[in-house]
Amino acid sequence: MKSRKPILAGNWKMNLGPAEAGLYFQQLETLLSNDPTRSLDSERVIFPPAYNLGSEIQWVAGKCQVQLGAQNIHWESTGAFTAELSAKALKDLGLNWALVGHSERRQLFGETNQTAGKRLLKGLSSGLRVLFCMGETLGERESGRMETVWAEQLTSYVEALAKHVASDQANDFSSRHAPVAYEPVWAIGTGKTATTEQAEEAHRWIRNWLSEKLGATFAEALPVLYGGSVTPDNAAALLKQPNIDGVLVGGASLKPESFAKILLA
Repeated sequence: MKSRKPILAGNWKMNLGPAEAGLYFQQLETLLSNDPTRSLDSERVIFPPAYNLGSEIQWVAGKCQVQLGAQNIHWESTGAFTAELSAKALKDLGLNWALVGHSERRQLFGETNQTAGKRLLKGLSSGLRVLFCMGETLGERESGRMETVWAEQLTSYVEALAKHVASDQANDFSSRHAPVAYEPVWAIGTGKTATTEQAEEAHRWIRNWLSEKLGATFAEALPVLYGGSVTPDNAAALLKQPNIDGVLVGGASLKPESFAKILLA
């Protein structure tokens, strides 16, 4: 029996404006109203576009027990970094979550393992919980390089955590502050989904690798989420796997009806 509390997250990417977001959460609250344990069985987070992170939308999201997080943060607190987001400013806005290293940031905008690690470190040192994304492309999987790719990505994660733990600001740090999201890139927005066995195999490898690097206590408490064409139809089966502790949902999180079904899975 897993002791790790599930984290059910949605990534809206560049979809839904403020008016749409407000209506979305009103509808989601109605859909969840018959579930009296909704605030107890899981943590629920949505990463919307930055223009949906204000206090008004935080309030309406909070009515249905959903926290909001930023889709990206910069590794500096301030400076000449046009279009980037300051982790400190987001914390001041009342947010507790950020996403870093998403595959689209890596593929389309030049994110590297090193910069993803730097963003993770800044988020943690600013008091945010940071969901660190990783995963292989189809070519990397078919060539048998997937474990090498995972190790390279997780090395930047481990290095960032080591720097954070060595700082004076990390007295209350736990692995729940830095969950990992495994997203097979070949299963994002393609309609393809890793089988539950493939997903579990990857999650087990991640946990075992991190156990060797950071210790069994850390790895056993670490939430590892699956993100790759998650739908209401496959969410329950994925969440039953012993090493899958939640989901990072893309397209299915854009409609309150489908996301509600996943939240209740």
